[in-house]
Amino acid sequence: MNYPDTYSKEEQLEMDRQYEVLLDAWKGEKKESDVELVRKAYEFAALAHKDARRKSGEPYIFHPIAVAIIVAKEIGMGATSITSALLHDVVEDTEYTVEYISQEYGPKVARVVKGLTKLSSIDFQNSIESIQAENYRKIVNTMSEDIRVILVKLADRLHNMRTLESMAHHKQLKIASETVSFYAPLAYRLGLFAIKSELEKL
Repeated sequence: MNYPDTYSKEEQLEMDRQYEVLLDAWKGEKKESDVELVRKAYEFAALAHKDARRKSGEPYIFHPIAVAIIVAKEIGMGATSITSALLHDVVEDTEYTVEYISQEYGPKVARVVKGLTKLSSIDFQNSIESIQAENYRKIVNTMSEDIRVILVKLADRLHNMRTLESMAHHKQLKIASETVSFYAPLAYRLGLFAIKSELEKL
């Protein structure tokens, strides 16, 4: 693809490399239309996040690609989930809407992205007890709409935990507390034991 000039040549080469890792991580049947959907989502996400950087200084697009790789390789999901992972922060962080995602990528992907955007607004400021009561209720409601929302969210949290060192210390503590009290037990309940163990370890 023709990358925006906000990415250096080295970053473009690394993006290409990570995209190939994603395709290799994606197991099972790959219809041509599914591969095209994922490629389109990758190129769009690279454009939508072109001006954004992570705390580490690297391009933000590396995060959605990494989440998509976890979804494909470690959870074993298919095209809809991989596409949703690539797009999971677009509505929250850019001017693009859920309606636009639905128009371009279909209602299934839009439903997952919308669910992820709603989950990102969960308030973890209160006590652990109230977190678990209210937020598990929200999670269960979301799961009844589409389980893929929760699976992509867990992949998102796992990658954030793997790259936590670039955050300020007080934010590290907050994110780690949420993870051990909320996301690790959720992974356990869904039978994702390797992810549950890694979240706790991190």
